[in-house]
Amino acid sequence: MATLSLKKIMKIYPHSADEKKAKKKKAAAPEKKNNLQVTDRGVVAVQQFSLDIADKEFIVLVGPSGCGKSTTLRMVAGLEEISEGELYIDGKLMNDVEPKDRDIAMVFQSYALYPHMTVYENMAFPLTLRKVPKDEIDKRVKEAAEILDITQYLDRKPKALSGGQRQRVAIGRAIVREPKVLLMDEPLSNLDAKLRNQMRAEIIKLRQKIDTTFMYVTHDQTEAMTLGDRIVIMKDGFIQQIGTPQQVFDHPANLFVAGFIGTPQMNFFDAKLVNNGGKYAVEVGGIQVELSDEKQKALAAKNVAGQDITLGVRPSHITLSDSANTIAATVDVSEMMGSEVHLHANAMGRDVVIIVPTMDLSGNHKETFGRGAQIKFNFSGNVCHVFDKEGKNLEF
Repeated sequence: MATLSLKKIMKIYPHSADEKKAKKKKAAAPEKKNNLQVTDRGVVAVQQFSLDIADKEFIVLVGPSGCGKSTTLRMVAGLEEISEGELYIDGKLMNDVEPKDRDIAMVFQSYALYPHMTVYENMAFPLTLRKVPKDEIDKRVKEAAEILDITQYLDRKPKALSGGQRQRVAIGRAIVREPKVLLMDEPLSNLDAKLRNQMRAEIIKLRQKIDTTFMYVTHDQTEAMTLGDRIVIMKDGFIQQIGTPQQVFDHPANLFVAGFIGTPQMNFFDAKLVNNGGKYAVEVGGIQVELSDEKQKALAAKNVAGQDITLGVRPSHITLSDSANTIAATVDVSEMMGSEVHLHANAMGRDVVIIVPTMDLSGNHKETFGRGAQIKFNFSGNVCHVFDKEGKNLEF
């Protein structure tokens, strides 16, 4: 049980000797290297990361590969040195505290089990190192095995287990220590899709059974949405947005978050924001859609002017319609997904994805749309996301 506080944490990887010489020859402004900032001090992998985590909260760091999420986790664990900023656990400064003294356990992507030890010995190992009495070790290992449903595998070696079972053992080895904080670095990425779904459910159950603060890293936004109390979305070392799964889905702070969260990805259109007598509307594809009262208030509070915008609408929020106020499109691809069809259509010269249920409310099958089918669609003002041309949500 612990609170965490990360205050303006930075990670800078110093230049090699050859890079330093090259820098001296051309003293230039900070440049970009694989989208990360390069300064005189080195490559900045994590930028000004600030986050307060409550006791027993489940926080998920999510973002594309190379965004700095695993580096942040490793700094919390003490496996990477913090270049700048401060890390507090339960109000105590931890920057210079050894990893073994932070009361943190970590589960890795690669399981990292000892192949010559049984499941029982693997789980007991961290307690043996701490010279915990044998009867206490036995009690903790068996309790953890029961929670994770691996009691029947305690006498087996890791090679005799499936990937999901090995990951449970790795989690068990972490929780027997009864750590204040449990760090998990993409623990499900080596599993197949079906097993990943099962293990996600297991982690949710585990969270309900143990009193520990979780910090979880993934590149899979489905994992982030299903597991996290709050999600921290990262890109190029910077935090893009922090919020509950519902908040980041309903109110993305910028174009990156809007495109990253949600499957299929949000549709984006070149559009105009207009102010008609104090009422905001968007103009796109020859139609005009008045925004909802909630969005009207948010834009009016910031006195947003009419301008060219990027309009975002999720595929599930688009409706096929034969009414006058619609946009015409041509179906390129129709993907059957069982209870729904994903239509990839061309509208206004760009690809638009529309999710259409295969049945109506009466249980009757709806019309199917093959390649080349002509359709019309629209959407309501409450599902419009309005971004300026720099990518910022104008409601924020």
